[in-house]
Amino acid sequence: MHDSDDGLNVSRRALLQASAGTVGLSAVGSVRADGADGGTEAEVARQFDRDCPDATIEPGMAHCEGTTAEGCTDDHPATTELRSAVADSLETQFPDANALIDAGYKPYFDTLESGDDSWSHWLSPEFIGDDEILTPERPESVLVDNDSWRSIGVMFIATRDGEPVEPPAVYGEDEAAAEERCSPWHAHTGLPGRFAWWFYQQTYEQDYREGDLEFPCRTPCMLHIWTVDHPESVYAHDAPPAEYRDLPPADDPDFDTNAVPGEDELGWDVLPDDIVPDQTPGEFTVPDPFGIGF
Repeated sequence: MHDSDDGLNVSRRALLQASAGTVGLSAVGSVRADGADGGTEAEVARQFDRDCPDATIEPGMAHCEGTTAEGCTDDHPATTELRSAVADSLETQFPDANALIDAGYKPYFDTLESGDDSWSHWLSPEFIGDDEILTPERPESVLVDNDSWRSIGVMFIATRDGEPVEPPAVYGEDEAAAEERCSPWHAHTGLPGRFAWWFYQQTYEQDYREGDLEFPCRTPCMLHIWTVDHPESVYAHDAPPAEYRDLPPADDPDFDTNAVPGEDELGWDVLPDDIVPDQTPGEFTVPDPFGIGF
């Protein structure tokens, strides 16, 4: 796993030289906006879903094998213990974007999602690359409210040494009935989530240096824990509505920026240059090993 600031940013030239062609993300965006256009949507779908029977162009998720959310309740002792430990970890170690940058987390602001874009994922190469899973003190990803710049939850990612593994249950034995087990892990099979994971691997793990430009069929298994109130569940996938995230702004950050938490939205444009990749997701092109362009 690559966790050095040396050569952090992915090179456009290196990626294009390693691939036979490219598919612009803007093409995917226009397909979503316009709908079917003379077969173009089908062409884009075939481009990204080749050999991925469960993959979709639109956002999509699937339960990870052997997992279930049927037995999950917010008031179960294991849930309250986990949520409390996560809240303590965020409060003491990772309270806001400034602390996350200091801790080595890398930001990701969704490009292809068509829903709520008022929160962001911050990923830790160190924790994604270790051998611990479901550890509140070492969350692989922290979820941040882009208005207040404050952390509002975590996303555990089931990886060891950066490779996907079978995730553990929050509670309940593997042999227990579904209604007694809580293992609400999901994987993203839609293009937005798959691209986000591919972008992370290429930009921060530098997979392209090893010649690995493969676009994944799905992400590793993931699990959300929200530390702010959520009308659906502690384990819900989407962020709670904005009214549940009415938080005081974070303190002014230490890094050089003219932006102010609570007044300016957190995004690539307010972060220091050494945190922003050479290419942000909106500027990126997904490598097309088949040489098909749009």
